[in-house]
Amino acid sequence: MLRVLSHLGLCLACLIVLLPILWVLRTSLVPESLSYSTSILPAVTFENYASLFADNRFGTNYMNSIIVAAGSVILAMPLAAPTGYAFARFRTSGRAGRFAVLATQMLPPVALALPIFMLYRSLGLTNSLFGLTLVYTAINLPFLTWILMGFFEAVPRDLEGAAMTDGATAFGAFVRVVLPVAAPGIAAAAVLGFIISWNEFLFALILGGPRTATVPVALAALQTSNGVEISKVSAGVSLAILPLMLASRFIQKYLVQGLSFGSVK
Repeated sequence: MLRVLSHLGLCLACLIVLLPILWVLRTSLVPESLSYSTSILPAVTFENYASLFADNRFGTNYMNSIIVAAGSVILAMPLAAPTGYAFARFRTSGRAGRFAVLATQMLPPVALALPIFMLYRSLGLTNSLFGLTLVYTAINLPFLTWILMGFFEAVPRDLEGAAMTDGATAFGAFVRVVLPVAAPGIAAAAVLGFIISWNEFLFALILGGPRTATVPVALAALQTSNGVEISKVSAGVSLAILPLMLASRFIQKYLVQGLSFGSVK
């Protein structure tokens, strides 16, 4: 009886979590006139998706988000991994250095918006995917450094000692031993960094333009004189969560291992 109640409770919790997502998907598949109807699927249509790409350049926005989110992770990971390893193994800069990395995440992004905009305007980097990628790299770097530091601390030091006994240098042990062992954690960190960049709105709005608008900015622009085009927004949201779901699905094994990496000694 207790097991049945536990399963019912879990099913109810899953339903509560999934219901908003399923309702957004339902709204994206019905005409605009029926978007606020309480019926589950009064009429199925893909008109909202077709209109989103035909009238609102959503395909361009989608590619912009993929480019800047993936590019920021690709640029940040080679910098975050050695930095996190140095903090974990050599206590570089001590606690002050660790706190300095963490403190950069405590500053509200809006406090940096104006100086970054002025700097980018003087350098000619506004309305540029490369400039937006650099900003996202700077946002991801402290977060990835901090999370990778925890993963590297969980790697036994004996593995590096054995590699160096066999003639490997400290850098060689890091590349050939530590990185492969910490691969699940690195994959999890990369996915989380991608999600942060994918969902970022403020800098994409301030530094971008019509040509470089990302998905969050494009969804915010779906507002007319008659109000928000809720069916189009629902279609856009359904497409926006798709790459995150696919990425999590394909690396689910590594993601679960990475998020639990080091939790059991």
